[in-house]
Amino acid sequence: MPVAIWWIRRDVRLTDNFALQAARKTGYPVVPVFIRDSRLMANSVNRRQRFLVNALKDLQAQLRQEGSDLLVRSGEPSDVLSTLVREMSAVGVYAEKDFSPFAKNRDEKVSREVPLTLTGGLTIHPPDAVLKPDGAPYTIFTPYSRKWLSLPAPFLPTSAPGDFLPSNQFPGLELLPAMDPVEGFAATREEAESRLALFLSLKIDEYANQRDRMDLNGTSGLSPYIRFGLLSPARLSLVIRQQAGYLMDGQRTWLNELIWRDFYQSILHHFPFVKYEAFQPKFRHIPWRNAPDDLRAWKDGLTGYPVVDAAMRQLKSTGWMHNRARMITASFLTKDLLINWQDGERWFMDQLVDGDTASNNGGWQWAAGTGTDAAPYFRIFNPVLQGKRFDPHGVYIRHWVPELRNLPDQYIHEPWAVPPLEQVSFGLVIGRDYPHPIVEHNLVRERTLAAYRASAG
Repeated sequence: MPVAIWWIRRDVRLTDNFALQAARKTGYPVVPVFIRDSRLMANSVNRRQRFLVNALKDLQAQLRQEGSDLLVRSGEPSDVLSTLVREMSAVGVYAEKDFSPFAKNRDEKVSREVPLTLTGGLTIHPPDAVLKPDGAPYTIFTPYSRKWLSLPAPFLPTSAPGDFLPSNQFPGLELLPAMDPVEGFAATREEAESRLALFLSLKIDEYANQRDRMDLNGTSGLSPYIRFGLLSPARLSLVIRQQAGYLMDGQRTWLNELIWRDFYQSILHHFPFVKYEAFQPKFRHIPWRNAPDDLRAWKDGLTGYPVVDAAMRQLKSTGWMHNRARMITASFLTKDLLINWQDGERWFMDQLVDGDTASNNGGWQWAAGTGTDAAPYFRIFNPVLQGKRFDPHGVYIRHWVPELRNLPDQYIHEPWAVPPLEQVSFGLVIGRDYPHPIVEHNLVRERTLAAYRASAG
């Protein structure tokens, strides 16, 4: 009997899944397939790979409860899928559409070898659905969001006939590699649903007020689960809209974050060059500094600015960073240190468990002032004031920079201001136990402005 292949990429779930629905609509048994592409799965210590593999194992357990399994193969997708289609008499391959340049090239190659159907699901509204009246893509978020909100609410895929192929009919099973879990992020459907329920019941009402506070647990903590599709973005947007008859500040603010996610996917889709250079041509020739020691200090959380160092240590230790902290650290690298945003973008993608090409690129170009609808290049975050505003009592800093734990609040954001005779009483000597600031924020501002003006002509 023919089969339909469900090719799993970033949709590791059995419900609310457009690609799975399309495969089931064929009426033939569905074969869930995951391909270990060496171009994406070469680093076994990468946190995203570890999260994905463990999420796949959880999905495999769910499939086995239904008498099926997850068919795993290693190799180049076009080769693997053409072999499977031939061996299993598959009527087609069904997958969720992705918008990165890598994904587009991969899927174009696969489509030349097998009948490939790409569905929605990665975004709430597909990029080509949110366009200007003349058909051009939006490059400014506010009009994009207005158009986005004017569209009919997305629908979720309904159940369709078609069972999974029994595991005893699979042509051999390749085992998923053993990978340690990512600490703090259990990669399971149960954990995703539990976090979502907690956020909706206890945290979302205060989300608008607390989401920027690094010392509070005010964010959803759902980003890895959205990144790998354990939670459907379309479902999340519907849950928010249906939670009350009208949107409160918290619901509206979180929905806005989901719209930003769609916006950056749209930018990557319509302007794929942003993956490789600045969106704004005038900022493609900024004379960035080649400062490897400063870059290393930033990566290691040893810049001498407590809020920056706390954030960078959180990233290195956990693979996650508070969103406000992402903006502060990105601004510091690009505006205080005048180091290329692409260096920071690469480091974040190396470290983040929720790293997403579109959102990471969009966020970095926003902070650097080089992107679409970016912060003006002359807006330079003051790391001391940012710390005082969003970690007022230094709770976040003391957790991640323990050498500063004994400082009183008045010095926690400016440890260099502690009089030398008092430093010993706090168990801290600046320059020995914690570094002096590697730059003077107020002095480097003019250097940065001059560099941007030089590039802009």
